[in-house]
Amino acid sequence: MSRIAKKPIEIPADVTGTLDHRTLTVTGPKGTLKREFRSEISIEINGNEIHVTTKKTDVFSRSLLGTYASHIKNMIKGVTEGYEKKLILEGVGFKSAVVGNILDLALGFSHPVKIEIPEGLTVTAEKNVISISGIDKEQVGQFSAYVRSLKKPEPYKGKGFRYNDEVIRRKQGKKSA
Repeated sequence: MSRIAKKPIEIPADVTGTLDHRTLTVTGPKGTLKREFRSEISIEINGNEIHVTTKKTDVFSRSLLGTYASHIKNMIKGVTEGYEKKLILEGVGFKSAVVGNILDLALGFSHPVKIEIPEGLTVTAEKNVISISGIDKEQVGQFSAYVRSLKKPEPYKGKGFRYNDEVIRRKQGKKSA
């Protein structure tokens, strides 16, 4: 059994959680998140605590238990604090700007790269530092991973997108004789 799911999940005072059949809705000061869960897991709300248990004892149900407990914790943290990822764009001539709901990037290609910002996310770009923030951890992570995949950092000069806390292992390069 998951150690994460053994402990009840505390609901802060400014957050409300409602369960409708298999859909959990968490509402807080930053917004509302909904998530549908599978029927193998039982979710109960008692006062200001959420208890997550399995209905069956098979391996699949037990593997979902800790995952669903983490999803619920992430939902509660998202509606109270929110999530943020920062991407740093390094390279000569690489530029980033936000125009309306479009992220406009110049990444050394023959054309500018324009990405539509998903609803629910806030993106700011200043001095080649792109901040992606929102209440849904999956959405923030997915969008930042997509932006990073457009120009991954290369190991020789480190040009491209990297996360704020990411360390790029550099290679030595060609030696002259």
